[in-house]
Amino acid sequence: MLHSVNNIAIIILAAGSSSRMGRPKQLLSWGKSDLIGNAIEQAKNSRSDKIIVVLGANAQLIKDNISRWEVDFVENENWKSGLGSSLAKGVKHLIELETFDGILVMLADQPLIDSAYLNLLIESFYTTSYFIIATAYSKRAGVPALFDKKFFESLCDLGEDNGAKLIIEQFGHEVLSLDPGKKATDIDTEVDYKKLTKRLNE
Repeated sequence: MLHSVNNIAIIILAAGSSSRMGRPKQLLSWGKSDLIGNAIEQAKNSRSDKIIVVLGANAQLIKDNISRWEVDFVENENWKSGLGSSLAKGVKHLIELETFDGILVMLADQPLIDSAYLNLLIESFYTTSYFIIATAYSKRAGVPALFDKKFFESLCDLGEDNGAKLIIEQFGHEVLSLDPGKKATDIDTEVDYKKLTKRLNE
C-alpha cells in the first residue's frame, strides 16, 4: 500500500533549445495548455511534494508564458553542455531546500506521461526493494525515473550530456523498469508533434 505521506520531489527538465523543432517546443499547444504546462499539471496532480522546472534556452520567454504556475524555476546557464548539467543543477537546488526520500525526473516533451504513471513510479518506489524506478524502453531503461536519495550525490556529479541513463546503466541491479505502454513518447520534430496531436484529438 502507498504510504499516506510521501516525500518525493519532481524535476521537470525543459532546458533544451528544441533545435530539431525550430521553435521552443516547451510552448507548443497541448490540449488547453502547452507542453510545459501539461508536464507541470501532471506533476502537480501526482503524489509528489515539491516540483521544480529546470530551464535554459529561451528561459525568460518560457517563464513569461507559464507564470501562472506556482512552481520553482531553476535556470541552467550551461544548458548547452547537455541534459546531465541541467539534471545536476536541479538536484543541487532541491537538496539545498530540504531532505527528500527520492527525486523523480521527467521531461517536458513527453506529454502522454500523466499523473497516474507518475504515481505508479512513486508507489513502486515505496512498495518494492528497488532504489531506482525507471521507464522501460525497447533496449534500455530511462526517464521518467525515480532515484533514491543515496544517488543524489551521483546525480549532482553529472555533466554534459551524461544524463540519468548513465546512473541507471551503472546500477542496473537496483533498477525496476516499468512498462509505460505508449505514454513515453518524445516530441522532437514537427512530425512527432503532429502525430501525437492527432492521437490526442482522436
